[in-house]
Amino acid sequence: MPRQAPDCRYLVVGRTQILTSALKGNAMSVAFATERNSAMNRSDLADLNAFVAVANHLSFRAASAQLGVTASALSHSMRQLEERHGVRLLHRTTHSVSLTDAGLHLLEQLRPAIDQISGALETLNQQRQRPFGRLRIHATHIAAAAAIAPVWARFASTYPDVHLEILMESRPIDIVASSFDAGIGRKEWAAADMIAVRVLGPMKVAVVGAPSYFERRRSPRTFDDLASHSCIQYRFAPNEAVLPWSFERNGKTKRMTLAGALTVNDPFLAIRAAVDGLGIAYTVEALAEPFLQTGQLVRVLERSSPCLEGLFLYYPGRRQVPAALRAFIDMIRAPKSAQGIRSVKNPFFKD
Repeated sequence: MPRQAPDCRYLVVGRTQILTSALKGNAMSVAFATERNSAMNRSDLADLNAFVAVANHLSFRAASAQLGVTASALSHSMRQLEERHGVRLLHRTTHSVSLTDAGLHLLEQLRPAIDQISGALETLNQQRQRPFGRLRIHATHIAAAAAIAPVWARFASTYPDVHLEILMESRPIDIVASSFDAGIGRKEWAAADMIAVRVLGPMKVAVVGAPSYFERRRSPRTFDDLASHSCIQYRFAPNEAVLPWSFERNGKTKRMTLAGALTVNDPFLAIRAAVDGLGIAYTVEALAEPFLQTGQLVRVLERSSPCLEGLFLYYPGRRQVPAALRAFIDMIRAPKSAQGIRSVKNPFFKD
């Protein structure tokens, strides 16, 4: 009686042989890529695929039909594999095929790798079906506070298997080269071949100061009154100009460069300075709201404060979007009602 091969099945994807465990029924691919001077050279890949097919069917004809090659080509591959390694793997006649002890041993040694790859593919399939693993987002400081912070508790409780990682910067980077899944900032930051999704509509400016500050100085009634106040400045880099403050009057936008005793490069630090009574800060509602609610800050010039352009999440490609990113987008996406509001360029975004 010919020796039977271990119970295996296989699929063919293109010209690639994929071994499948009969017990689990999951597709598993064994990839071999080594230098020619190693124990296995690159031609072994095709020959081992052929060997698995023949060993499974114990028939060159059946294996060749499954692989889409001729029986003679399959026989030639087996000869090459055996001659290259100096070991007979198959007993064969014109009527029957069986495994030698060496051939059977080769299949048995492949099984642990096959099972490991099966597990890896199963994990990959789970990632496709449910949010899982690490999700890395590059965002501006304002984007993190206005778009991410309001939903991250709900996101974490809804998708406990996702590890959310956020890096905050005020200028764009190559998110693909830096291994980020997505970025949040100006729509113009998205490369031409990226997908951009609005996650926040225009953001209302908040001009704020501490009650202790306004006890010492009269609150400004118009933005022209700011010339006599200490205005907390914002500068991206040491050699760059401070950011102007934009206001609206009669449907027109006015940009002002104001004086102050403190300059920062972080909007959160500007808020902290305002809370400490060091001056008036120019920010957005999302950052100021917690301190306005507690009374640590007071808002001024609200009627003259414009809306700054909204935020977009951008990521590469529409196909095979990771489940974690898709879930995040669905949770953070802005409603259609957030569109159509007049806004000015956001000074806190570096071009």
